Amino acid sequence: MMKTNRTRMIVMSGMLVGVTAVLAAQAPAITRTVLQRADMSWANHEAVTAKAEFPVGGSAGKHTHPGEEVSYVLEGTLTFEVEGTPTKTLKAGDVFFVPAGKVHNATAMGGKATVIANYFVEKGKPLTTAAQ
Repeated sequence: MMKTNRTRMIVMSGMLVGVTAVLAAQAPAITRTVLQRADMSWANHEAVTAKAEFPVGGSAGKHTHPGEEVSYVLEGTLTFEVEGTPTKTLKAGDVFFVPAGKVHNATAMGGKATVIANYFVEKGKPLTTAAQ
């Protein structure tokens, strides 16, 4: 019985080390700061303007929005992926559009990046939902 508990402890310790290594290998998260939020002229919708700051190697992770995204790359360079379209490289001064519900991701390349994002979304729903 004592040997079984010791074996379990060794296995669990190994699993903890493995999980920690996976988490450390993931790209750093971005920071989103909502700059304004206003009701739209059509029922149950709002406009949200946010600043998304990507640290070096930072990634938004695959996600969706409950409405359209219209954004401007303020600084840096991003790899930009939208489900069903070729991957693009975006740099400061570029703009992009993401249709409602489309899975997409952006990752900073070579340094930090900042995006000013405008969302036109359904009120009461999370602004961002992680995709599987």
